[in-house]
Amino acid sequence: MKRKEFLRASALATAGMVLAPGLVRAYRANKKVKNIGIQLYTVRGEMLADPKATLLQLANIGFRNLESARSEKGNYYGLTPKEIRTICADNGMRLLSGHIHVDKDWQRSIEQAVESGQEYIISAVLPSPGQTIEHYQESAEAFNKLGEECKKAGLHFGYHNHDSEFATVNGQVLYDVLLKHTDPKLVTMEMDLGWVVAAGHDPLDYFRQHPGRFPLWHLKDMDKTRKQSTEFGKGQVNIKGLLQHAEQAGMKHFFLEQEEYAHSAFESIRSDYEYLTKLDY
Repeated sequence: MKRKEFLRASALATAGMVLAPGLVRAYRANKKVKNIGIQLYTVRGEMLADPKATLLQLANIGFRNLESARSEKGNYYGLTPKEIRTICADNGMRLLSGHIHVDKDWQRSIEQAVESGQEYIISAVLPSPGQTIEHYQESAEAFNKLGEECKKAGLHFGYHNHDSEFATVNGQVLYDVLLKHTDPKLVTMEMDLGWVVAAGHDPLDYFRQHPGRFPLWHLKDMDKTRKQSTEFGKGQVNIKGLLQHAEQAGMKHFFLEQEEYAHSAFESIRSDYEYLTKLDY
């Protein structure tokens, strides 16, 4: 290489190094949301009325990952584990996770989760009620044991928060007690971002303090005044800002969830889905 060409190449390389941070920011700003999942509690009424037709509608909107929630008809809205697995597969979807109760049917829930093809089995509430530090420590110990059971079955056990876990007792946030006493290798923390915000906390603080602890998210917008979920872009949750910290959180999958609607569940989730597909972060 001639000296003139060498100097030109060196100058371009130096300029590239200077511009690199800006280029990285631009790249990040242009990322698109992919693999949008949904928590089926969002369409609970529709799932109970006609699960097969409801799953087809979700597939047609574009959802690919699903998380079920226990209902009056069982863990899969009246379907058997094999039936929901087949319906999902036929429509290009996967039942990735499911909310259950830690109760007398716990072992059956594990068996069904394996049969359905799930990766995660999530407790949506503590094994028993109690807002004390000691109770949360005991719950964490119980979760570690449940995590061991799930691991043997080829599943990941996890816990999903609401807002009550962020109460402060003797200067300690109860959710922090769970984080401290659960084994990250055995207990997945599924963070419901909307409830964290509604409780007056910032999910980003938890991402910074506990990087990698939150592989699963419930992504929802919240009207903090009413403490109700709402369509994306209408509440006080910074959806874009949270997604920008997905890697720090350790997020692998997220599930859109909306519990209240202005008109109907499907009208709301179509709006939510469109919001996410148009979002650059």
